[in-house]
Amino acid sequence: MPETAVATAGTELSLKEQARKHGLSASGRLPSLPEYTRELWAYRYFIRAHATAKMTSALGNTKLGAVWQVLTPMINAALYYVIFGVILGGHNDVPNFIAYLCVGVFVFQFTQSSVQTGSNSIVGNLGLIRALNFPRASLPLSAVLVEIRNFVVALVVLMGIVLVTREPLTAEWLMVPPALLLQSIFNVGLSMAIARYSSALRDVRQLVPFVMRFWMYGSAVLYPVTKFESVLGGWQLQVVEANPMLVFIELMRHALIEGAPAANNLTVLWIEATVWTLVVGIGGFVYFWRGEKGYGRG
Repeated sequence: MPETAVATAGTELSLKEQARKHGLSASGRLPSLPEYTRELWAYRYFIRAHATAKMTSALGNTKLGAVWQVLTPMINAALYYVIFGVILGGHNDVPNFIAYLCVGVFVFQFTQSSVQTGSNSIVGNLGLIRALNFPRASLPLSAVLVEIRNFVVALVVLMGIVLVTREPLTAEWLMVPPALLLQSIFNVGLSMAIARYSSALRDVRQLVPFVMRFWMYGSAVLYPVTKFESVLGGWQLQVVEANPMLVFIELMRHALIEGAPAANNLTVLWIEATVWTLVVGIGGFVYFWRGEKGYGRG
């Protein structure tokens, strides 16, 4: 039977001190960030199980199942190749335009899918939130975990495409895992930020596809990154080239494609990727944590 703390009339301790002495805390209190992080780690098995259940549920409703994980970016890449590669002549600007385009499409879709699923992670699980007590960050985390699993499978297919288009297997490929790790942490922070924002303002979810489409066109996914130099200069060019999605795409292209045109040298790209990962990853987590007690209310 749990021990009950009773404050007697003659006690010398205040009620607050009595509560602290017996390990009691205020109902609805926002845990400190270290406490919240430890609590989230304690729910790691729940996060993994929830991600597995979501993946099984999503793929179980289709006949092709897991094939859609790689089929979707391949169809998009084929469509963009016809428009931007053949019709607009983009294949003349890059020696291996097929591999160049596929890397951009696959890497961008990883973040795009993470943001879209993250934006619905709170609103789409209100029943679960109101029924159970658990750290709400588990929901956007499990959503991004699904996308990480999907991208790892798609990445294997992407590497096959790169090899088929006669790109050599070099030591640069060893940069793929750290680049994937940085982008995954970036996606987690971004997903958490959009999850909190869309839970407060439901219309945000309707705007996400348009924002992501605009972001894609500004990230040199469909054309050589050197195109920016012909229309921009000075600080404007520096701002565009510091676009986090362009940085992650550039890192992956540098790793998989020999001699791919790049906006910056490799050292600058790694520094920018690390900075974006820290700012968005930590910032998104802190922003989400601050709204922990408001999810599912109202």
